Amino acid sequence: MRKEYDFSKGVRGKFYKKDLVLRIPIYLDAKLQEQLQKIARKKGQDIQDLVNKLLKKEIELISELS
Repeated sequence: MRKEYDFSKGVRGKFYKKDLVLRIPIYLDAKLQEQLQKIARKKGQDIQDLVNKLLKKEIELISELS
């Protein structure tokens, strides 16, 4: 690394996007992903939609028990 860097031509906020929403990638266990993929195919759904529905139901159950 250099001792000093020249930022005189830099632009503040060049890549800033006010309303940007970042989506977090979530990695499933390989066996779990296979099982969910099979279920999604049988239902004619995308695995993402299936996982979202499952998680929403799980959150509802947890909320009811709390």
